Amino acid sequence: MPSPTPRPGLRPGPTGAGQRLCQQLRTQIAAGTLASGARLPSTRALAADLGLSRTTVTAAYEQLAAEGYLVTAAGRVARVARAAVPPATAAPQLEDMGSQLSTYGRRLLSFRAPAPSTPVPLDFLYGAVAAHDFPLRSWRRAVQAERARSQAHLNYIEPEGEPALRRALQAYLGRARGLVCDADQVLVVHGSQQGIDLASRLLLDAGDAVVMEEPGYLSARRSFEAAGARCIPVRVDEQGLVTQELPEDAQARLAYVTPSHQFPMGGVMPIGRRHELLQWAERRAAWVLEDDYDGEFRYGQRPIDALQSIDHHGRVIYLGTFSKALSPQLRLGYMVLPPALVPVFRQAKRLADRHAPVAEQRALAHLIDTGAYERHVRRMRREYEHRRAAMLEAVALHLPREAQLVGTAAGLHAVLWLPGWAASAEQAIVAAARAAGVGVYPVSALYAQALTRSDVRAAGLILGYASLTPAQVAQGVKTLSRVLATVAPR
Repeated sequence: MPSPTPRPGLRPGPTGAGQRLCQQLRTQIAAGTLASGARLPSTRALAADLGLSRTTVTAAYEQLAAEGYLVTAAGRVARVARAAVPPATAAPQLEDMGSQLSTYGRRLLSFRAPAPSTPVPLDFLYGAVAAHDFPLRSWRRAVQAERARSQAHLNYIEPEGEPALRRALQAYLGRARGLVCDADQVLVVHGSQQGIDLASRLLLDAGDAVVMEEPGYLSARRSFEAAGARCIPVRVDEQGLVTQELPEDAQARLAYVTPSHQFPMGGVMPIGRRHELLQWAERRAAWVLEDDYDGEFRYGQRPIDALQSIDHHGRVIYLGTFSKALSPQLRLGYMVLPPALVPVFRQAKRLADRHAPVAEQRALAHLIDTGAYERHVRRMRREYEHRRAAMLEAVALHLPREAQLVGTAAGLHAVLWLPGWAASAEQAIVAAARAAGVGVYPVSALYAQALTRSDVRAAGLILGYASLTPAQVAQGVKTLSRVLATVAPR
């Protein structure tokens, strides 16, 4: 079919070589190489220099003139427009930005960003899962079926998420986590981190206090601090948060907890402490944000029901995610909100990003409704149990006798305590292990209270095993044992 003929008086825009010429001239003008008012070669001369047709150069000049970069007129040479070249000013320095940011922005600027790390062959990165474990075939079928479904309109949906997914989650959470809720209480979010951010913005004012597990999830603490809250660290033991030490602080508006598998230490909060925590929240009119980030994966026993399942006063906000069971790259999670909080969280979600991707939500709903998601979770629980067993065996076989692996009853990571090394040696161990091709992570980074000279805590490493095979787990621990022999205790 022949290409359409342009209407009289109109030229087609530049294509191919003409577009490249446009971009080259824009770059030179922006950099000041072509100064304001500078003359450009004639279209005939530039075409000869570049080996292009005069038509191509003319189309490029006309395009740049339309954009305001050039000034052209019949019978006169093209010149760089005076407004096209930005004035030469120094780029603002980081220390100069503070006065131009909001209070929230200045708080963010004060946080140290995590340093990017180069990949290593054997990475015990917690939060990562193996790509080959993703149920690709089932997911692809569900997504393709959804994309092929005829829709009358492509429009926005409600901020709380796709109704089919919220109904599916209501039923699934009742079966798997003991939750009793209505689908209207479910809010679909972009992963658990968005849920934490929404809670920090909606429930906290500057100066309010938040109870945080010590050690605990750093990104949650940063979200609360960015909102201007004061984080109160409460220690954890082998049973999670020590509820007897909860503060009777009138400004404590929120407690952030991981009761089904404390992060990072792995304790499971018993029923007595759960009741104590809920009584504290009711007494203080405080909220409890329950992050159930990997509670589906418990070994040897049925997963413990969520804290929300025994909340009779509407104080618990439940937070779940698909990151551990499917993929952290999916960026889909969910909140189960007390009825009183539903309207404001929906409005905040609407302003944040309208809603999560619709096709992926409907595909997830299909997987849950057909039972494919629960079958996948059961399969992955068996797979992760093999990797966990490989880690326990390798630690017992290769590491010093006093080395202790804790938090292995559930979840996808454990903490390795090394009593032969002080906590101040963690960074040296991490660096030496990375040089040997093994990624391990210091537990001290998750404490709110910094190490002191009198601190006698042993070195601790967080070891995630979900993204490795049993053979890789064993090899990584064996390599770590050789690394430890080269690092002097401090």
